[in-house]
Amino acid sequence: MSIEDYVESIIEKDLIQFKKDLKLPKMDMDYKKNVYPVIADFTEYSPLHNGHLYCMNKAKQAHPDALFVAVIPGLFERNGRGLPYIMHRNTRAKLAISLGADIAVEGPPMGVMGSGQYSLCLALMFKTLNADYIPRGYISNDPQFMTILNYIRDGRPVAPRPYKIVSLDDKKVLLEGKLSNDDYVIVSLAKSLSKIGFDYKDKFIFIPRLENVSGTKIRQCVSSSNFDNLDQMLPEKTIDILKNEIEYNHAPLHELRANKRLLNNVNNLSMDELSNLTLIDSDTVKNIIEGRPFDNLDDLTEAITYGFSSHRKQRILSVLEATIISTEMNKYINNYPQLIRILGYKSKEALNKFKFNLENNSIGEIRITCQ
Repeated sequence: MSIEDYVESIIEKDLIQFKKDLKLPKMDMDYKKNVYPVIADFTEYSPLHNGHLYCMNKAKQAHPDALFVAVIPGLFERNGRGLPYIMHRNTRAKLAISLGADIAVEGPPMGVMGSGQYSLCLALMFKTLNADYIPRGYISNDPQFMTILNYIRDGRPVAPRPYKIVSLDDKKVLLEGKLSNDDYVIVSLAKSLSKIGFDYKDKFIFIPRLENVSGTKIRQCVSSSNFDNLDQMLPEKTIDILKNEIEYNHAPLHELRANKRLLNNVNNLSMDELSNLTLIDSDTVKNIIEGRPFDNLDDLTEAITYGFSSHRKQRILSVLEATIISTEMNKYINNYPQLIRILGYKSKEALNKFKFNLENNSIGEIRITCQ
């Protein structure tokens, strides 16, 4: 199978899985104290680099008796910016387990959601896991940002506003201006956890990011098959798995889309079908209808309107690939998580402890699958 066909097959299989998950009700949990403490870490691992490994190890050192659960974004293989991951989530999960995670579970389909939606889903996953600890790497050392982190450590709600971060307790403006994307994720996640009533006081573990590790540079080198000096940024295991995936035409995927499916959708869906897709706007629908047939992604991308987010165009491309309608997405989010899909585990002992926690906290039927 060519790498292009592999990408097409991923979207097709994931759409089937999405439809099946959509039919399931939300899991009903009691949120008792975990018998086995859980470190719940959301990370894309695209790919897993030394910065990720540093954060994992720091969290494990702080709480050596806890299960390290890696929440790895799932369906449609698109990140929060709407861009493809470098490797399939099953491979990213395998890598996380090989380098120290106890359990890897599937996270939400980020690339076909708005940023607030996937932040909410991540918060709901953390609540379902009843996370005892949440490690997050941060970039800025600005004193104002340190104040924000202290608020979050204390369980005090904060929220992003246009060009500022505010405290929801005392209404103070904690920071004027914008945050880097990674630091913004911390604030957004804390806001979502507050929204669903999850007490995160003393649960965050904030870890300064390693310098001289760039996911963007790593992906650029992999695209050009230049693995020289990558050992300074990547664990040896990551390099080995990347090379193996490339050999089997399963990587790198971060510059590829399901072009056949995508162009077929935009050229053949009706105006009503396009209008019903999640995240899409009427001007984009009009531009697509008037501009088709499209035979390349550059022209299609030009037809997508700009929005508040600089990543909007890529998210819309991901929506057009997957063809998820807005009513389906709303139902999916309202019922999230419908089940816990385990992508990998270190040992039977770790798996049994993880399942015991969930079963102990479940009010109704507990739904756990191993992929």
